This record gives sequence, structure tokens and C-alpha cells, in this order.
Amino acid sequence: MKETFQHYFTDQTEPPQIIKAASLKLKNGHSYSFKSPEGVFAFGKIDRASLLLIENCLIEGWESLLDLGCGYGPVGITLKREYPDLKLFMSDVNSRAVTFSKINARDHNVEADIRKGELYSPWEGMMFDSILSNPPIAAGKAVWQRLITEAPAMLTEKGSLQIVAYHNKGGSRLEGIMKETFGNVVTKTKSGGIRVYVSRKV
Repeated sequence: MKETFQHYFTDQTEPPQIIKAASLKLKNGHSYSFKSPEGVFAFGKIDRASLLLIENCLIEGWESLLDLGCGYGPVGITLKREYPDLKLFMSDVNSRAVTFSKINARDHNVEADIRKGELYSPWEGMMFDSILSNPPIAAGKAVWQRLITEAPAMLTEKGSLQIVAYHNKGGSRLEGIMKETFGNVVTKTKSGGIRVYVSRKV
């Protein structure tokens, strides 16, 4: 019963009792499967928002990319497999998520720097060309507002923050904060109420 009262955006250090396979198939026909533990976001399935982000994010294929709030790793690991020259960094506040990101990266022969910590705390002194996130709206405004407002300091010149969210379930507020913080925001794509918002450091 303990799991019922825990949230994936808080830390969990105990081993999971249940692990399920979570699979995705891209439009190009490539398929991937990940080990997903209970207590971590998208347990047992790849959520639609993450899949939309994977297939529609702005990626050149060579840059440094931070998958922030990576969960068990489907976004970052899939992109690294699709773009082998990416320099991949991943982090999450949840110890269980970090453990399974490392397991899934190993299983997919993906090289990534994977760290545990809240928001940008694991990456002090570093900068990235792109930051991608499917933020935990349920974690509260203080969390996802910091994710946006602290992003410019973590981005290289012309670097991008790319966020996916349900527009009517918090996404419109994220979009507004991105506009206020960066001075720009565009909707890269939208599908079924989900949108990918992109702001660029100028």
C-alpha cells in the first residue's frame, strides 16, 4: 500500500516489486522497449506526450542534450539511438528512475551521463544546447516554474528549452512562463490536446 501514497516526482530508494516492459514504435518503424518500474512515471507504457516530444523535438543530431526529469529514460535513450552523435545527459529526482535509466541505457548500448538530483542541481557549472522535459505538472507550480526560469543559465547561445504538456492541463501556463522568461515561444506541434513548446535563448 505504501506505493499508493508516493509520487514519481519524489525520491524512492526501495527496489520496485513490479517491473513491466514499456514499448514504443516510431513513425520510421524503429521500435524500442524499456524496463519500467512501479512508482516511476509512465509505468508499463510510454505516455503519448513523451512520444510526441521524441518525434517532434528540434534536434540537429550532434548537440548536447539534457533530458530533465528523465524517468526510466525513454526520451533521451530513444533520441540517442536515433542520433548517435548526440551527447546525452539525463537526470531525475527519483532514485528508482535514475537506476532504471542506467539499466535501460545499458540495455540499449547507449552512452549517457545519468545523475540524480532536483531540477538543475546535478549539473552545476554545465551548459547544454537543448533541454527537453515532460514536466510533472502535479509537482506544483514552484517546480515547473523553476524548470523554465532557471533554464537560460543552463543553455548555450541559441540553445533551446523544449517542453511537452497538455495545453489545457497546465501547458498554457508553461507556455506563458516560457514567453516571459525567454521573450519567445513557439508551438512546434500539437496533437490530441498535447503541445510541444519551444523557447530559444537569444
